[in-house]
Amino acid sequence: MKVLNAEKTIGIETFFTEKKGIDGKLRTQTKDFFVDELSNYPAKKSDGKFTIADITSNYWETNLLIRELSNRLHISRQRIGFAGTKDKRALTKQLMSFYKVDKERLSQVKIKDVEIENIYQSDHPIKIGTHIGNKFEIIVRNINSASLNNIDDIYSTLIRLGGYPNFYGIQRFGIIRPVTHIVGKYIVKEDFEKAVMTYIANPIKGEDEEIYQLRKDLQETYDFAKALNNYPSQLNFEKAILNKLVVNEKDYIGALKELPKNLLTMFVYAYQSYLFNKILSTRIKKKITLNEAIVGDLVLPIRKGMVDQSEILVKKNNIEKVNKQISKSKAAVSGVLFGSDSVFSEGQMGEIEHKIIEQEKIDKRDFIIPDIPFISSSGSRRPLLGFVKNLNYDLIDDDLSKEKKALKLNFELQKGSYATSLLREFMKAKDIKNY
Repeated sequence: MKVLNAEKTIGIETFFTEKKGIDGKLRTQTKDFFVDELSNYPAKKSDGKFTIADITSNYWETNLLIRELSNRLHISRQRIGFAGTKDKRALTKQLMSFYKVDKERLSQVKIKDVEIENIYQSDHPIKIGTHIGNKFEIIVRNINSASLNNIDDIYSTLIRLGGYPNFYGIQRFGIIRPVTHIVGKYIVKEDFEKAVMTYIANPIKGEDEEIYQLRKDLQETYDFAKALNNYPSQLNFEKAILNKLVVNEKDYIGALKELPKNLLTMFVYAYQSYLFNKILSTRIKKKITLNEAIVGDLVLPIRKGMVDQSEILVKKNNIEKVNKQISKSKAAVSGVLFGSDSVFSEGQMGEIEHKIIEQEKIDKRDFIIPDIPFISSSGSRRPLLGFVKNLNYDLIDDDLSKEKKALKLNFELQKGSYATSLLREFMKAKDIKNY
C-alpha cells in the first residue's frame, strides 16, 4: 500500500490495514483534538514543597508553555515538573508541579488560553514519564463519504489484531520541519556543527516564506549576528543558539546547551524513534505478525498495564506459552530503541534490526556522548503494537461543512503511544499534514 514520501522521511513506510481510508483532516480546530493526561496524582500535604495543578491549554506546545509559566512566576523552568510533552495543535490537560510556589501565587497567573485549576500542595513533584497514559476525544472532519463503509472493517481488523503499529508519529520529528531526528543523528555522530545548522538554518519548503528565506540566508552565509537580528521572536530556541554563536561562532556544543534539557534530549530520542519506525515498517512489509511472537523475538512482559523492560527471548520451547500471554495482553513483541546497551533480537527480527542499524553506519558507543553526557542513551525496547482501550466512534454532522460528515473517536492509549499512528489507519490521508 502506498505511503506518502513525507512519512518515509520519518521511517513510516507502510500501513497495517488494507482497506481504503476515509481521508479527512485533523485539527481543523484545536478543540477537535483533545488530550487528557491520565495521571497519578501525588498525595496532598498542606505544608508540601510542591504545588500541584491541572493545566489546560489551547494551542500551546509544552516547552513554550513551561517557559511562559516560568516567566510569569519569575522562577527557573527547572522548578516546573511535568509528565509528558504535548503537541501545540491541540487542546490538552496535563498535571504539573511547581517547586516552592505557593497556591495563591499560582492561582493569580493569567495566560491566554491557559486554565490553572485543582491546585494543592504535596511532598512529591511531577516528573517525566510519571503519567499512566492519555485519553483522547478527536474529530476527523472533511471525510470521504464514499469510504464510510470501510470504518467498521478497519475498526474490526484493529480490534482482532489487538492494536495498531506503534509508530512514533510525525509530532516526534516536527510537522512542518521534520528534522529533529536528523539533528539527533548528527549529535550521535559528533558532528555538532551540522546538528546546529540543521536546526537553525536548513530551509524546508512548506514553512513560512519569510522564515524560509531567513534560514536560507543563514545556511549560505553563516552570518549569526544578522540572523539573530532578523529571526522573528517565535523562533526563540533558534535565537538562543544564535545568541551563543555570536559570542563564539565555533562553540556549537555550547550553543546546543542553550536549549532546554528535555528538548536537547529529544533530538537523540527522535533519532532512536526513526530507527524504530524503520524496523517496524520492515517487519510489517515482510508480513511478520505483530500480535504473535516468532522464534528469536524479544518479548516484554506487561504488568498492571505497564511495560516491563525485562525482555524474554522467544524459543521453540516457550513460544506457545509466550503467545498465550500476548493474547491476554500480558506481553508484547518488541523492537529495539537503539542505544549504548542495546540487545538485539535473534532470528528474522534480529536480521531486520541489524540491517537497519548497519545501514545507518552507527555503533552502540555512538550513543555515549561525552560532550553532553546527560543526552547519552543506553537504549531500551518498545512494543511493536500500540494497545488501544475503550475505542468507540460515531459519525456526526460536520458543523463546519453541512455537506460533509465527521468522525468522532474516543479512546485511551498508553504513554509514549501516538494517537495519529492509530488515526492514520482510519484516514490514510493524502497529506501528512492532515495528521
